[in-house]
Amino acid sequence: MAHLIMIEPDRVLAETYREACVRAGHSLVPCASAQAAILAADQKTPDAVIVELQLIQHSGIEFLYEFRSYPEWQHIPVIIHSVVSPAEFADNWELFKQQAGISRYLYKPHTTLKELLATVDGVLQPA
Repeated sequence: MAHLIMIEPDRVLAETYREACVRAGHSLVPCASAQAAILAADQKTPDAVIVELQLIQHSGIEFLYEFRSYPEWQHIPVIIHSVVSPAEFADNWELFKQQAGISRYLYKPHTTLKELLATVDGVLQPA
């Protein structure tokens, strides 16, 4: 069983994802903000983090840079699951991916719940 943290500002989606993760054998702490996710990770280190980039106070990108500033969290897989199109990063994708330590980028409008869960399982597998 993996312990996951998800930053998802939409409460209905967050609960849907939490229930699906529990059915898949994982625990998931839904967080509405970047700060809540940092606090949750500080309480219990996650096995993976799922991040929406479009947030109200701090962006998901700001969260990623803060999250990666902690040495003990630098190895944790991060999945971006966002309404922000990956095309927004076309020119800088490789640099952003490397700096933020992103394992996968899922465009939310084109990602099914089954695909999200398969991606989670994929990043949790040892290389």
